[in-house]
Amino acid sequence: MADGTGHSRYVKLTKDQAPVDDIKPGELNQPIEVPQLNVHRCNECGQPLPESYQPPADEPWTTGIFGCAEDRESCLSGLFCPCVLFGHNVESLRDDIPWTRPCICHAIFIEGGMALAAATAIFYGVDPKTSFLICEGLLFSWWMCGVYTGLVRQSLQKKYHLQNSPCDPCLTHCCLHWCALCQEHRERKGRLSDNAVMPMTVVNPPPVQQMKPADDNNQDSAAPSSADNNGHTNMEMQAL
Repeated sequence: MADGTGHSRYVKLTKDQAPVDDIKPGELNQPIEVPQLNVHRCNECGQPLPESYQPPADEPWTTGIFGCAEDRESCLSGLFCPCVLFGHNVESLRDDIPWTRPCICHAIFIEGGMALAAATAIFYGVDPKTSFLICEGLLFSWWMCGVYTGLVRQSLQKKYHLQNSPCDPCLTHCCLHWCALCQEHRERKGRLSDNAVMPMTVVNPPPVQQMKPADDNNQDSAAPSSADNNGHTNMEMQAL
């Protein structure tokens, strides 16, 4: 309480005092920026990141787009059975998707369109009447090849922070589909070999040692001495 002589920390307002600032309705309910809450968050999971965090730069591919001969197995598989190679590439990115599902989709939409165009040209020939159907089948295969397989290549680049090499993922599959499949398989194979788990050495702990109380030790030492005394007594009786 402040008395009449002491200095008061309260300001006494009078009726004649004019307001310093005019406060408009709703002005006090405006949001306030708090610097501590403005943190960087991960685009994938939304977790806060430290201020010193720097996103990893895009890395180059370990092998080139035309390095199909570096891996003979993937080269032959991509040449004769690209759907199987594509299925294994998808399975390495998504554990919940078996390789048979993308393999069947690739065979239906891409190889199916090419087979339709080839069958039309073989059985009906190439004339103005069938050329539209042939072009439609090839165009459908080319479009699905760029979109469907390009999205998988984009997911692989996002997972390992890879550059767009030689160009956009969808455009790469549109122009170099078989080479792109082999390159993705080699990249996946190399990444998995680098992340292989080293064998662990199992060390068994020593057996547990138990301490016996002093009474048990005295009883154990007294048992042999009593047996020796009985033996000496029996020998003396036999001598007598």
